[in-house]
Amino acid sequence: MRAETQSIVDEIKQGVGLLRRHFDWDQALKRLDYLNMRAEDPALWNDAQEAQKLMRERQGLEDSVKAIRGITQALEDNIGLIELGEEEGDASIIEEAEAALRSMRGEVSARQIESMLSGEADANDTYLEVHAGAGGTESQDWASMLMRMYTRWAERRGFKVEVLEIHDGEEAGIKSVTLSIKGHNAFGWAKTESGVHRLVRISPYDSNARRHTSFASVWVYPVIDDSIQIDIPESEVRIDTYRSSGAGGQHVNTTDSAVRITHIPTGIAVACQMGRSQHQNRAKAWEMLRARLYEEELKKREAAANATEASKTEIGWGHQIRSYVLQPYQLVKDLRTGHESTSPSDVLDGKLDSFMEASLSAKINGGAAEPVADID
Repeated sequence: MRAETQSIVDEIKQGVGLLRRHFDWDQALKRLDYLNMRAEDPALWNDAQEAQKLMRERQGLEDSVKAIRGITQALEDNIGLIELGEEEGDASIIEEAEAALRSMRGEVSARQIESMLSGEADANDTYLEVHAGAGGTESQDWASMLMRMYTRWAERRGFKVEVLEIHDGEEAGIKSVTLSIKGHNAFGWAKTESGVHRLVRISPYDSNARRHTSFASVWVYPVIDDSIQIDIPESEVRIDTYRSSGAGGQHVNTTDSAVRITHIPTGIAVACQMGRSQHQNRAKAWEMLRARLYEEELKKREAAANATEASKTEIGWGHQIRSYVLQPYQLVKDLRTGHESTSPSDVLDGKLDSFMEASLSAKINGGAAEPVADID
């Protein structure tokens, strides 16, 4: 077997081993046997909600087990074909098997990434907020660039994007925006973007063409479904209405239809202004507040499970996660993983998957991922 082919085989074996370890293979098989047994019990459907939850878990686990077994068997088959081709001197058999192995390597890589998106809310839709930092027009323009970057990223993945609230800057850009991003695993992918983003460039607003540094923060939290109950006493919230400031039709800017809800015990505030009525905005704001409080609960659970990792991922204005340098050189670098790209224009156009994958890998492996080149 050629050295290059042997390297691919070793890579596939290592990937399968990591997948089996991630799924805790022996326990996964036992759990699947249990779920199959429960699925055959007619009494299960006495509680339709619980039955649906169990069937979703069963289907996901069954698909993962089937995929890993299929890859393992295909690997053995193609190794056998290469050995057969070498014995018979048939180059066509060898070439066909090597092509299959290269394809399998991509499948294993995709499965590894998919296995990272197995958190409690990873499959959900998501909210994404961008807030300009101190610095006036510079930071507000940077916030609008980030809004466009995430909108382009979502569109590239086939997700649906909706602006729920936006506050324009005084001269240019935006002070803040809240996006709703809908699609499978939207939260699982986007959650890696929470933190402070730093831009270095020659300012288009500086007549002396000096280099400026701007900051903006990104906050990501999941949309929660009706099966997750978050009770919030009305005595713990303050509800304010105000006039919408964004574009959107005749009703906008003429009535106090926008709604802001503040959760007094935590200080968490959410707002919505893009609905056609105060009633719609109020309902959406309540939904967003429940999602924020749920996300806070997820963070607490993660902190309890792994205090060390939680301290690494604490988000705040003092914790910068990524730098985008446009001058004096071109570089985007994630400070958590070391992953970088020398094409900021591509990154700002929504090519973020490699950064997200590196961040997910680092979290799974419990440390910084090995820096790799951005091939997008």
